[in-house]
Amino acid sequence: MAMALYELKGFTLILNHVVFVSPVFEAEEQQGQQFNVRVTGDLLKFRFPVRTEAVLARELLIKAIKEA
Repeated sequence: MAMALYELKGFTLILNHVVFVSPVFEAEEQQGQQFNVRVTGDLLKFRFPVRTEAVLARELLIKAIKEA
C-alpha cells in the first residue's frame, strides 16, 4: 500500500496520520492567518500572511485527504 503524502510549507504530511484540521483563524499578535493540523502525536501550526493563502492551502489539504 503506497502512502499518500502532501507537502505543506516544508512539511511532508502522511495523510492517513492527519487527525484533524482546524478552521482558518487570526494568528496570535496579528501575525497573519493560521490553521492547525493535528497528526498522530503532534500539532502543526501553519501561518500565512493573508487569509486567502491560508484558506487555499487548507482547502487543498482537505481535498488531498479526501482523495487519499
